[in-house]
Amino acid sequence: MKLRRNEWFVCALILTLFIFGVCVYPAMPERIASHWNTEGAVDGYMPRFWGTFFMPILALILGIVFFVIPRVDPKKENIEKFRAYFDEFILVLFLFFSYIYWLTIAWNFGWTFNLTLFMIPALSILFMLMGRLVSHAEPNWTIGIRTPWTISSPSVWEKTHRVAGKFFVLSGVIALLGMAFPGIAFWFVIVPILLTAFGSAWYSYILFKKETLGK
Repeated sequence: MKLRRNEWFVCALILTLFIFGVCVYPAMPERIASHWNTEGAVDGYMPRFWGTFFMPILALILGIVFFVIPRVDPKKENIEKFRAYFDEFILVLFLFFSYIYWLTIAWNFGWTFNLTLFMIPALSILFMLMGRLVSHAEPNWTIGIRTPWTISSPSVWEKTHRVAGKFFVLSGVIALLGMAFPGIAFWFVIVPILLTAFGSAWYSYILFKKETLGK
């Protein structure tokens, strides 16, 4: 399998995570903070090995999945039509994973900060790029808003993704505004993205019903 340029960069990022993990492992505590609640307080721990290497291992598994998807999808020729946007999103997604990993390591080395506020700008960028990807996605079986109604109708797919793309971008903007309200910032992130996801599915159903009744 011949790798594209951005895939080589993703491989380098994953390798960097493993090398970094090996370097910091001896200095990590026996119990590693690995989960934070909506108020930014630690409420979950992992053993030292998993706390140090869970993210690199997860990144490796997801890297393999994302490398394979565009090559095995039955409609892979459609993925190639928006491959530049797909590659852009995947690259930023793995930068996001790396960012989370480094924040986690920093916290466990004794640095204290509001993790939620550090996460919001990164999530905002991710949501906006997700919107950019979705708005350009052509019909396929693995990427995009794949409901029975978008899969069944090219026009429903196109209309749903065009609208959903705008709302994903809007979700990113709203998430960023949450930084002005630290106490409830989490809700500025989770509510818009959930409404966008479920709303997009519902919108595709409405469009399909209208299309079906119009025949």
